[in-house]
Amino acid sequence: MATFITTIEFTAKGVKDIQDSPKRAAAFTAAAKKMGVNVTGIYWTLGSFDGAIIFEAPDDQVATAAMLSLASEGNVQTKTSRAFDVAEIEKVIGIVSKK
Repeated sequence: MATFITTIEFTAKGVKDIQDSPKRAAAFTAAAKKMGVNVTGIYWTLGSFDGAIIFEAPDDQVATAAMLSLASEGNVQTKTSRAFDVAEIEKVIGIVSKK
């Protein structure tokens, strides 16, 4: 499964209902699981974004569907990046090296 890191920013609605944020995170984790997504971490953060989600999905389409589902609730905006572990990036570098 591929790993993804999503940063989130609360919308005005998400801030207004901030007390429900942990419950929404649990609901998202359960809904994502039904889509074949394994949420490995959800964090609330300080700084340039309000939180981060780390998850694994079988492919980009399922990852995108999970993030669209989350964003459609109207509490957060998301930005998602594909993440590569050491073994994966070594394969990528191997492709570049064969050029």
